[in-house]
Order: sequence, then C-alpha cells, then structure tokens
Amino acid sequence: MATPEEITQGLNPEQAEAVRHVEGPLLVLAGAGSGKTRMLTHRVAHLIASGAAWPHEILAVTFTNKAAREMRERVERLLGGGTRGVWVSTFHSTCVRILRREISQLGYESSFAIYDSDDSLALAKRVLKALDVDEKTWPPRSVRAAIDRLKNRGMLPADLAQESSLHGRRLREIYQRYQMELRRANALDFGDLLLLCTRLFENHPGVLAEYQRRWRFVLVDEYQDTNPIQYRWLRLLTAAHRNLCVVGDEDQSIYRFREADIRNILDFEKDFPGAHVVRLEQNYRSTQPILSAASAVVANNVERKGKRLFTQRGGGERVRFYEAADERGEAAFVVGDLLRLRETGESLANAAIFYRTHAQSRPLEEELLKYNLPYVVVGGTRFYDRAEVKDALAYLRALRNPADTESLLRIVNTPARGIGRTSVERVLLAAEEAQTTFWDALVRGLGALSPATQKRVGEFVALMRELARSLEGESLAQPLAQLLERTGYLRALEAENTVAVEEFERQNRESEAGDDGPRTLVDLFLEQVTLLSEADGLENTGARIPLMTVHVAKGLEFKHVFVVGLEEGIFPHFASLEDPSAIEEERRLCYVAMTRAMERLTLCNASLRRMHGSVRYNAPSRFLAEIPDELIVGRRGRVALPVPRESPPPRDAGPRIDYSDSQLAPGEDLPGVGQRVEHPIFGAGRIMEVVGGGAAAKATIRFDRAGMKVIKLKYAQLRLLD
Repeated sequence: MATPEEITQGLNPEQAEAVRHVEGPLLVLAGAGSGKTRMLTHRVAHLIASGAAWPHEILAVTFTNKAAREMRERVERLLGGGTRGVWVSTFHSTCVRILRREISQLGYESSFAIYDSDDSLALAKRVLKALDVDEKTWPPRSVRAAIDRLKNRGMLPADLAQESSLHGRRLREIYQRYQMELRRANALDFGDLLLLCTRLFENHPGVLAEYQRRWRFVLVDEYQDTNPIQYRWLRLLTAAHRNLCVVGDEDQSIYRFREADIRNILDFEKDFPGAHVVRLEQNYRSTQPILSAASAVVANNVERKGKRLFTQRGGGERVRFYEAADERGEAAFVVGDLLRLRETGESLANAAIFYRTHAQSRPLEEELLKYNLPYVVVGGTRFYDRAEVKDALAYLRALRNPADTESLLRIVNTPARGIGRTSVERVLLAAEEAQTTFWDALVRGLGALSPATQKRVGEFVALMRELARSLEGESLAQPLAQLLERTGYLRALEAENTVAVEEFERQNRESEAGDDGPRTLVDLFLEQVTLLSEADGLENTGARIPLMTVHVAKGLEFKHVFVVGLEEGIFPHFASLEDPSAIEEERRLCYVAMTRAMERLTLCNASLRRMHGSVRYNAPSRFLAEIPDELIVGRRGRVALPVPRESPPPRDAGPRIDYSDSQLAPGEDLPGVGQRVEHPIFGAGRIMEVVGGGAAAKATIRFDRAGMKVIKLKYAQLRLLD
C-alpha cells in the first residue's frame, strides 16, 4: 500500500492541501479541467493510507455511474488493493442500497421495482384515466415533471395539504393517487429514491445514527448540481461529525431544470461554519486562449464566487468563429472542417459537436451522412432504451417483483398471446375493486374474461412461475437466455444480451457482494440498467463523431470542439431571455461548452435558421460579444448587442411571424429602410423592408433581441432612434 507521502506526490499545492485536510467541512472550488477527480481519489486514498479512516467509513458520491467507476478504479490503483468496503456510488445508487436494507421500515418490500421515465409516464397516464382527468388540461408528461419537481424539493402529497387553489388541490389528488399506485406495485420512481431515503433518516433516528457512525467521511462531487432533497440528505448524514468534503464549480451549475440549487455551493460556508476552502485554478485540459475566452464570458455573471483559471501549457490558437447564412451552411462548414481534420490523420473521435437542443442535430446529421462520416448522437436511443430490450427487462422486473403492474402491463401480451387491451382493462378494474395487485387478479382469474382468454391468462401465469424458478440460481445469463427462448422473443438479440449479462456478472459478482442484505444479482443488474445516465452511453463510440447537447457534454473533453447555434433565442435559449437568473445559467452552460475543448474551439451561428417548421432570423448570441477581440478570430469587427443587419433577408426565406395590428396615425410619413426604431415590446431594431402604403403598410424589422418580425405600421407605436 502506498504511503501518505507517496499519495500526495505529483499533486499541485492546492490539490495536496485539499487531500491532507481531515476533520471538519471542506469546500473545494474546482475550476474546469483542474484535476478534481484526481484530488478526490487521492483524498480517499490518503484517508485510508494515513489511518484517518477505514475503507468502510468512507462514502464518495458522484452524479454518473461512469464517474463512480472511474473513481473506484483510481483508488484501487493508488492503494494496490485494500479498498474493499469503500462506497463510491451515485446519489441514486447509494439510496437504493440503503433502501434495499431498510425500506421495510417504510412499509415496502425489499424487492421493490425502480420505475424509469417511461414507466412513470405510463403510470401517470393510468392515474389520469382512473381519476377521469382530461389529458389536454393535464398532459401526462407535465404531470410527471411536476411530481418529479415536488420530489426533488422534498415534498410528498401531504406537504400540499395547505394548497387552496383548484390547480393545487387537483395536483395533490393526482400526486396522492400516483404514490398510492406506486406503493401498490411495490415500486419507486427516481424521485422516490432520495425522498424516501431522506424520510427514512428523518423518521427513524436509529437508522440515521447507524449510517452516521458507518460513514465518518463523506465526499461529494459536482456539489453545484445538488437539489434541495440531496442537500437535506447530506445534512442529515453528516450532522454528527461534519466531515463533509464537497467539490464543485458554481460556474458549471447548469441543472436548474432538475431543481439544482446554486445556493447550495454559494452558501456552503454559511451552512457549515468553519469550513475550510481550497480553490483549484490550474487547468490541465485546455490552452490559455480557450480558458481566457471562457472565463471572460462567465465573468459577466453575478452569482459566483470567482476564480482565475490558468495553464502551464504554452501556445494555443485563438477561438475561431464562423457565421453561416443558414443552418445548412453552418453544418457544411463544420463537416468541411472535420474532413480536413481527417486528412491530417486525426481520429474523428477526438472531435465533438455541441448544440443547445436536440432539434439542431438534423442538418448536421444530414451533412455527415452526405460525406459518409460516422457519427453517434449521444443521448439518443440507447441499447437499453430499445423497445425489445425494455420488454426483456420488464420480464426480469416482473419476475423479481410480481406486484410491478407497469412491467406486467408491458409483457402480458408481448409477444402477442391473445390477451387484448379490453381483457387487460377488465382485469385492471377487477384488481382495483378487489384492492389487490394486477398480478394477483391475473392469478385469481378476476375480470370476467371469456374461457379462451382465461386459458391464455393461465398459460401466461404458468410461464412466469416457471421462469421465476429459473432465477433462483446464482447465474443471470442462463435464465435470461431461457426467458428469451421460452417467450419466443428477442431471438436475434439473444446472443448479444447473454454476452452482456455474462460480462456484468463477471464484473459485479465479487465487487458488490456481502454488504447489501437482500440485494440480489438480478436487483443489481436492473438497478444499473435503470439508473444509467446519458453520459454513461459515451464509452463505446469507436471512431464516430459524437453529437450531443451541452448538458450531456458536461464532464467530457475533446481535442476539437464545435459549438453551433450561438444565436439569441437558441443559445441563450428563448425561454431564458426575460429572466436574469436563467440567463446566468445559460452563460454557465456556454462556459461548460467552451471548456470541454482541449486544443481548438470553434463557435458557429447562422443568420437564418429553420426550426420547428418556421424560419428564424436571430441576432448573434450575446456570449460572442463577451469574448475579447484578441482571443477570437473570424469575427467581422466587434460583435455587440445590438447587432443590426444592413441588408434585407431573402424574399424566399420562408414564413415569418406576422404581428399585424400596431399604431401609426394615418397620413404620417412612413419610416424608411435602414431606419433605427424602438418598439414598446420588442425593443430596438432596424427596418429591413417596407411593403404597401398608408394604413396597410407593413415593415420587416430585425430587432436586436427579439429577431425578425413583420409588423403593421399603423399599430406599431414605433419611436425613431436616428
């Protein structure tokens, strides 16, 4: 085993300071590419090697399975073994392991199922139907999102008891029924994992004390992305010893839509008095021009603690900027650059294309296909998201937990066995009336089915019982192969699945054994599949060019990065334009995108963009204006807001939004093309075209922030600016 001195060798002074800190709260402000994973792994190793903690007294929490696996492997390499007992896991996986052991105290069985987003959506639809709620008024996706937000805030239906509005009372009713159905199915959704674990700690002090004694040292990565319920969970877990080390970067807090609260990291010193603070500012990833440009952008934010990133790497080219005529020209430029990179012998896997939303990927994909360049859309349909694979997983889940109604509904007639929708609805209704599970209703023959259908239901029940017996052994691959064969399903994928499961068994049979109570290999397999994140799917992209949203790109790095769509309304997103706090998050998102680049960063936008069936004329993103001239090349002069266009858009550019009714007194002189004007809603802009005359005159105006609009001058309330 390495000595404490050997473990700190090669660390910079700030990293070593954070690694050597032992007792009390520690805040590590780690800038992009500053070696935070190295610091965290060395800190875990140092706690063990110095004798400050036994391995089982350490819990390290990350946000992705990939990061957890990487951290675990690094600690093992540092110590050469001796790490058995250290828990390195995601928030959700940690809570699952606790709940498998303790959830009986909350009235659930340890074999509970974990519903993914598709399962939760299906349940939300079923609840709305049962409550006779119109889906047009309450869209199921919105309902699921609202429930998820409440859970991330730590709220159960009872916490909405004071709601007096009709909307609030209805949401409470839906949420209450949703939770009741989850309980009946012995299932939890993602939000329940943190919420129920926190409630377990709050309502069962003995359980909390046990885990407080067990984990004397808690380390948390990406602390800026924690939400209220994660914050509460951590405060409870570390209240007795306060040995909480959090690592994060407020400039990379980009998950407000998941209820992440930047105040958690900004207020850490207030929440944990006496906290020691270390800043990691030396960057090991990017060249100085890239770092300086990204820092210049994010420096415009108010909600930050501040840091100065620097690198000891010499040289580096300036950030490149390209403005295309439209989105196809933008895609052509990016692909042309990739072709030139390939000609130099560069692997295409070293380059990546980032965009703000998935809707921007289509022209890029079409251009890549045109030149036969291999690519992968990260965050698209993953192997475990494919319908046929989810069906196989639903069989496993239903076998492990027969009360799992959503899994049974998915497979009861898959593959087709003559149990139609009407029959299924009859059984569901009978189960509701009998206050029992869907599986129990199938076993008992409830639902007044025809003799032929009842026979098929009996055959399905017999099949499930036979398959359940096959899962009682220690292997997982063999019963899965039997499942595929007996159901007549997934024949083409049987070998692929079996190999994948065998590899899973090899990696997990030893490392996860001995500490999880009733947690079986089937449980572990289903948990890992269900809790995979989008970024976890990036590992086997081969020589393909990854395309992804900036949110997915967080935590990754590439030699060459292209960021497309830097336009007002695209990036920053239009939903943020009226909210200063949201604009700050968009700016942080831009900072994240820029700091993924190691050697070359290219920023692109388009004068005209076709999206969602319409044409947009967007002003260049304000973030471009925040990059100093000496750090960017390709910009025609200083990009600033406002940025008027001096030439009118092409007449065949497609449909425009027509705000037809404005205010101009009859007989007044019409403003001319090129005139700068101000509108009471859209702000300042320049008239690009005027058509018609008198009361019928319309002007095409390019507004600095609102883009291109067509407005009837009679009602415009325009004020001349020059």
